[in-house]
Amino acid sequence: MAESHSNKEVKKSPKKMIMIIAIVVLLIGAGAGGYFYMNKTSDAKHAEGAGQEKHGSEEHTEEAKHEEVAEPDVYYDLPTPLIVDFPAGGSAKVIKVSLTMLVKGEGSVAVLKKHEPMIRNNLLMAISAIGADKAKTTEGKQELRALMLTEIGKVLEKMAGKNTVKDVYFTEFVMQ
Repeated sequence: MAESHSNKEVKKSPKKMIMIIAIVVLLIGAGAGGYFYMNKTSDAKHAEGAGQEKHGSEEHTEEAKHEEVAEPDVYYDLPTPLIVDFPAGGSAKVIKVSLTMLVKGEGSVAVLKKHEPMIRNNLLMAISAIGADKAKTTEGKQELRALMLTEIGKVLEKMAGKNTVKDVYFTEFVMQ
């Protein structure tokens, strides 16, 4: 009889244990949520205050807010393919390349369209510089892509003041 009484004392209710764990988890979650909320608002106030102290004008704070808004990346297809003729003695007579560019924001697409003649010129020169024999290899194609990315970046830097092109992709590459 003494043994049955001691077994009842040792065995506690699992409902109490679950309730205690739930309360502890709830308190920890509330504390963490409060911390992150307060940290976020204090960072925003600190950044706003620092921006006003440094610049002292509304114009600069509006530019800072505009830069904070992340512009989505956009793909832009060059409307017509690039075609380069090579001399008769080479391994290929013609290369036809269609391109898609990954740029930052819709504004960059407008800049690309505006300066497309200069971009096309530089890309045609890059294809000619690589040559048909080198363009046949994978390494040559990768080198051509890197050269094209550099050339497009140079045009944008020169004409628009900033390079917003992230990458260049071949969507068509034909050699005959």
